[in-house]
Amino acid sequence: MKTLILYYSMYGHVHRLAEAVAEGVKTVPGAEAILKRVPETLSPDIIEKMGATEIQREFRHIPVCTVDELPEYDAIIFGTPTRFGNMCGQMRQFLDATGQLWFKGSLIGKPAGVFTSSATQHGGQESTILSFHMTLLHHGMVIVGLPYSFAGQMNNDEITGGSPYGVSTIAGTKGERTPIQNELDAAHFHGRHVATIAIKLVS
Repeated sequence: MKTLILYYSMYGHVHRLAEAVAEGVKTVPGAEAILKRVPETLSPDIIEKMGATEIQREFRHIPVCTVDELPEYDAIIFGTPTRFGNMCGQMRQFLDATGQLWFKGSLIGKPAGVFTSSATQHGGQESTILSFHMTLLHHGMVIVGLPYSFAGQMNNDEITGGSPYGVSTIAGTKGERTPIQNELDAAHFHGRHVATIAIKLVS
């Protein structure tokens, strides 16, 4: 059973969550985790001006995904930073190219989840995940959130991302905050949860 973790990351926060999601998937017997990125739409000089060139080198080894390969996977978990309460443009452009998959019903019945990051605690994490769900529902995918069986959602001892809709992290206004352990634990849990459901559906 193959689970694709498909994401875009500018400053590495979503990439770190993607790694934790993949580790969670791998804990399920018979489940394989594949990390892939959506294509970049910004030019190298723009990325350099945004101060992301060196950071992105750390995950340039992750292969870029094509739309045509999506039906090969049994489950897909999507990761995107928040852009004004929505998914980033790179992810939107990738998904906007999936019209033929929609027409053929190629993704119907596949489990899917979403994780995200935002600069601030109330910077649109939940709206990004919920609006992302609309595209997945149009494809007939089975949305898998982050259930309250992940006890870290009840954590009030520190500022943390995460909601029943999916995993999230707070990056900080200058990208200075890395995902905390509770957020990484949530990502690990979500990966395992999606893979467990996918195994049941495949069998």
